Amino acid sequence: MSATGIVGKPTLGNGNHPAEYRRVYVWELPVRAYHWINAIALVLLCITGYLIGAPLRVFYSAESYQQYWFGWVRFIHFACAYVYVFNFLARLYWGFVGNKYARWNSFFPLKKAQRQEIVDVIKADVFETKLHGPISTGHNALAGFIYFFTFLAFVAQSITGFALYSSMSNSFIPRMFTWIVPLMGGEMSVRYWHHLFLWFFVVFIVVHVYLAFYHDYIEGRGTISSIVGGWKFDRVEETKK
Repeated sequence: MSATGIVGKPTLGNGNHPAEYRRVYVWELPVRAYHWINAIALVLLCITGYLIGAPLRVFYSAESYQQYWFGWVRFIHFACAYVYVFNFLARLYWGFVGNKYARWNSFFPLKKAQRQEIVDVIKADVFETKLHGPISTGHNALAGFIYFFTFLAFVAQSITGFALYSSMSNSFIPRMFTWIVPLMGGEMSVRYWHHLFLWFFVVFIVVHVYLAFYHDYIEGRGTISSIVGGWKFDRVEETKK
């Protein structure tokens, strides 16, 4: 599939002046599949993780032998954890073989232009001291750098989760992390960090969804639809720079 589409006819770019756009194939199918599988798994992990840490009293209204709700909560949590980990491993692989928007070097601000873009995005999106920030076709440099730290949080959450699971499972993967519990000072400490990362991901999801809609509205280039179909729109005059 070609990475770019046919240059479109002039349209009203800002409501007053005509502008030409081209279609760019940004998010490949594996990236989109990773995004949505990860989104579903992460939301279920946050909900079930919270319920495991703070069970609702309403579920205690029936006798224990009449219900198995906590067992189902734990089963969903553990199943989603495996999906979450293997989905992440697939994304790790695609970071080496995917297109330029999926590759790992887009997550590190190694170039001067990327570091300047981070400053410009902070001025435009956070402090709002700049009217119009840079518009990247893929992730902007700040988003890519934040995603890198989010991946590290994925790893930490997975390790602490499997460490907690290791005391009740004989499976190979959880048993690989039995040493984590004594290293971190016991199960209570591991559970504390695992629960803390839960709230990190809750905040991340809220901010991520807000910024996706914000950029979709401000830039008008199909940010939301691109994670479904893969295509974005670039203004031709900007791509010529």
